[in-house]
Amino acid sequence: MSQFDFIQRFLIDHSPVRGEVVRLKDSFQKVLDKHDYPAPIQKQLGEMLAAVALLTATVKIDGILSLQARGSGSCSLLMAESNPGGDLRAIARWEGDIGQPETLQQLMGNGQLVITMEPKNGQRYQGIVSLQGETLAHCLEQYFEQSEQLPSRLWLNAEQGIASGFMLQALPSENTEQDKDAWERAVSLAETLTNEELSTLAFEDLLHRLYHQEEIRIFDASALQFNCTCSEDRVKKAMISVGKEELLEVIEERGSLESQCQFCNTLYRFNAADVESMFDDPDAPSPVLH
Repeated sequence: MSQFDFIQRFLIDHSPVRGEVVRLKDSFQKVLDKHDYPAPIQKQLGEMLAAVALLTATVKIDGILSLQARGSGSCSLLMAESNPGGDLRAIARWEGDIGQPETLQQLMGNGQLVITMEPKNGQRYQGIVSLQGETLAHCLEQYFEQSEQLPSRLWLNAEQGIASGFMLQALPSENTEQDKDAWERAVSLAETLTNEELSTLAFEDLLHRLYHQEEIRIFDASALQFNCTCSEDRVKKAMISVGKEELLEVIEERGSLESQCQFCNTLYRFNAADVESMFDDPDAPSPVLH
């Protein structure tokens, strides 16, 4: 099995510890192909993609999970999204020469990390933590500590076109027979993991290297891929919310109305007849340019 663009779940038997390991290559590269990102932003976007895949598998949301970092620095936005089908996408916004920042906070300045869960059925949820941690992993660990009350540790890395991540989580348990020292031991062993091992070792070899003295239950790996969730339907709904008269005024001034997805660069173009039919029949197809 390929070791790229997959996420692997595992449990340490007889303990309340679960974990995941993820590695992205083609899906990461397709994100980078959409925009000419500076190297420091490429690294942070890769870590965001790995992290959002790990979190989606952890919370098992039937919908969209997104991570959005907003800051006052030269990079004002980092955003990544994932869903249970393994679809990933990400984007960044920045201005000018960003230099060579070595940490997330140096890149983004003061700001917040927002974790948003949008289930297909149910209420939207948001959790917010500051960007005071030096790394995205530290910020997410703060989120789990504050919001979920579940001890969680993350190791994230992105370099040479590969984004990878490793996550451990301690589950609540009332089983007194379980190994009480398992969490500390699992974390201590994971701390020995190098970025090279995280990026290159086969999943089973990586887990064996860390936990060969434990009983590990490994689940089937799940595939991940870049796939933008923009659609004609979403664009039309957004435009309908603006109002028919306002849309027709823009078309009169410009000759047409365009909306381009910032994630995948798909261009949606409408003329006056399209807008008329949009309000008469919201399900009518519209022209899409790639």
